Amino acid sequence: MMTYFFYKWLHILSMTYWLAGEWGVFTTSRCVVDPTLTFAERMRHLESAYRIDVLARAGIILLLPLGLQMGAMNFGIPIPDTWLQVMWVFVIGWLALMLAAFFHRGTETGIRLTKLDEYVRYFIIPILFVVSIWSLFFDGPVELQWYATKMGIFGILLCIGLFLRWVMRDWFYQFKLIQENGPNPAVEKRLALTMSISRKVAYCYWVLIGTMAFLGVAKPF
Repeated sequence: MMTYFFYKWLHILSMTYWLAGEWGVFTTSRCVVDPTLTFAERMRHLESAYRIDVLARAGIILLLPLGLQMGAMNFGIPIPDTWLQVMWVFVIGWLALMLAAFFHRGTETGIRLTKLDEYVRYFIIPILFVVSIWSLFFDGPVELQWYATKMGIFGILLCIGLFLRWVMRDWFYQFKLIQENGPNPAVEKRLALTMSISRKVAYCYWVLIGTMAFLGVAKPF
């Protein structure tokens, strides 16, 4: 039982860093796209956003294996121990990839590693949706439908996260253009547009994160 509570504690911490980190990035990004600030100031805020975001990314990655581990331990989710062990090895590798991308941020190597991180998500997201839909409508016990719903919402959140990470990567390229060619109205317009869209997407992001947390705590169905 103590092992389960340890996983639960890590799960809560991961959720906390995820939600808090996303708010930090959202707040900092307002300064990143502010054309009235100097280029150096905007780059400092972009660096702050990357540093804050690394904790959110780590939280996202760890939530999946922690949730599956607790599901197998306490809710009868049929996951063999061997699969759980393989999952943890995979997740540790994924976490190492994400951290490598962070430490090489601002470089072409960092961009390539970030894209590899995204490819992992392209692999995981369809699996989450298939398992969630199958468990909800075809082969899942009614008492665990909250778990399947939570899994599906997590897949949606990963999709939203992919978009937001694409925005941050695009900012890197746009600021590179400013650095090389000086102020550019077209670049500023693109930054403002992506920020406006991201702001609306972020609101949906937080609502869904809160919904997923509620399902985990209340287990309403």
